[in-house]
Amino acid sequence: MIASPTLTPSDSRAESRYDAQLVASLATNPIELSVVMPCLNEAETLGTCIQSAQRAMSESGIAGEIIVADNGSTDGSREIATALGVRVVPVAERGYGAAIMGGIAAARGTYVIMGDADDSYDFGEIPRFVHKLREGFDVVQGCRLESGGGTVMPGAMPFLHRWWGNPMFSWMAQRWFHAPIHDIHCGMRGFRRDSWHRLEQRCTGMEFASEMIVKAALQGQKIAEVPVVLSPDGRTLRGPHLRTFRDGWRHLRFFLMFSPRWLFLVPGIVLMCLGAIGYAVAMPSLVIAGFGFDVHTLLFASLAIIAGYQAVVFAVFTKVFAISDGLLPVDTRLRTLSRYITLERGLGAGVIAALIGGALLLGAVLQWRAVNFGALDVRYTMRWAIPGMMFAVVGLQTVFASFFLSILAMRRR
Repeated sequence: MIASPTLTPSDSRAESRYDAQLVASLATNPIELSVVMPCLNEAETLGTCIQSAQRAMSESGIAGEIIVADNGSTDGSREIATALGVRVVPVAERGYGAAIMGGIAAARGTYVIMGDADDSYDFGEIPRFVHKLREGFDVVQGCRLESGGGTVMPGAMPFLHRWWGNPMFSWMAQRWFHAPIHDIHCGMRGFRRDSWHRLEQRCTGMEFASEMIVKAALQGQKIAEVPVVLSPDGRTLRGPHLRTFRDGWRHLRFFLMFSPRWLFLVPGIVLMCLGAIGYAVAMPSLVIAGFGFDVHTLLFASLAIIAGYQAVVFAVFTKVFAISDGLLPVDTRLRTLSRYITLERGLGAGVIAALIGGALLLGAVLQWRAVNFGALDVRYTMRWAIPGMMFAVVGLQTVFASFFLSILAMRRR
């Protein structure tokens, strides 16, 4: 369905400027908006959603099309969409994200608005999203939660999703990725088609929604938010596709994978600090509040330092790989750091640490030799052996990590 555009004069200079840009855009592309609805057996509600979107575009004079991205429906959903005059795009690969990406690939509009076909979102809100996009925003995210001005109708969202899952993931998006949103999982959102292509999205499942916001924020795209009303799912013959704990874990896993700082770097630094504290109290055999710290503490402290150092190295590996593969934008701090931390310097530091470890281990062997390879004073000897093992392991890790990091950082042709 394509409604003919009607451009009305605006009272503000900003709106007039964007209207002029719109006229220029429509001169080369007569379709301003593509509405993409992912569909998997939505026969009960699909027609209502399509008609609502058609009415909104017609009444607002938006030149648009509706695309139903069908993910293998067998309940007549395709026939309903065809009868209402919209395009049906079959998407063979299963998954929410796969369906959306299939619909976007077929879209012809300058802007795209996506929304679930279960009648939980009001497609009559389309003009509000288009208005924000015309203002120059790259992504316009809907917000169902009260914290962002949205409304959740009774029975529209499970308790855990409303008060724990969505607020927690939205908070993580704000703090970890500086995304200016309050509801990262809202299924109704709009975006510029050219801006979306720059995201190069990979996730084909429910993580698609999170990936879009995270990547847009990391790339510095302009993000706005529009409050929306979430109504109860209009379907009665089948339940929702969402699975609380399965999909919650998938989103958490995605967040951690896209933030090596919180998955590897911060835990690694914490472990190394705990290990250093362990050494500080164990080497002199301190007794604090009745607790004695000795060689057993050294052993645990060494484990913490080795594991923490490995986590920090993994953080660097992940960051370099993600940047080189286009998953994350270039980090100027990492680029500056790479000028000083070269392969040769890494090898040098690793060899020095390994030599220190070897010297300490040799000292332990010489102590053993001094007693004709008999019984040792464990409390004394292990103060050489345990730190020696720790330095040797960290040194070897540094040597291997330096080579591997150089391989990751090679420019790809």
